[in-house]
Amino acid sequence: FKKIAASKGITVVDEQFTTDKATDFMAILTSIKAKNPDGIFFGGMDPQGGPMLRQMEQLGLGNVKYFGGDGICTSELAKLAAGAKTLENVVCAEGGASLSKMPGGEAWKKRYDAKYPNQFQVYSPYTYDATFVLVDAMKRANSVDPKVYTPKLIETNFQGVTAKIAFEPNGELKNPAITLYTYKDGKKTALN
Repeated sequence: FKKIAASKGITVVDEQFTTDKATDFMAILTSIKAKNPDGIFFGGMDPQGGPMLRQMEQLGLGNVKYFGGDGICTSELAKLAAGAKTLENVVCAEGGASLSKMPGGEAWKKRYDAKYPNQFQVYSPYTYDATFVLVDAMKRANSVDPKVYTPKLIETNFQGVTAKIAFEPNGELKNPAITLYTYKDGKKTALN
């Protein structure tokens, strides 16, 4: 993060570390506060993110943006932040499109929820599509042997629930989606 941020003209004023067991961030946040940041990037998970947001509010960091990836981009973050106003400053990224922007997302979710009540998770439609991309490659290769069907994966051109799925020569997805979220009235809300 630090290297990319600097290459984009962002000044990183401080760098702190914590663990996945920590719950007290006052010393770290006090050090950061002294540097007067515009934003904090947290590369961690919601069990630390929620308490950190509460402690940011206690320290008067209510106007500081709070950025992170899918580890904090959860509905649980709102619960763990326990009403902290700083939750509204969160901007987090999650791989993929929001369900409403997927070509077949909402209709698929209705079918999924009917068959598997309360089992939906954010990456469920992607797992579904990944399975069918493999099945499609097996069909095109006329084989279930990974040595035979794996080379067919690069030729994938599959209309999934999430998107039209195809791969670059290096194996990366073509035109991958990323959705930015924030929290409004305590609910995770897509920005794009």
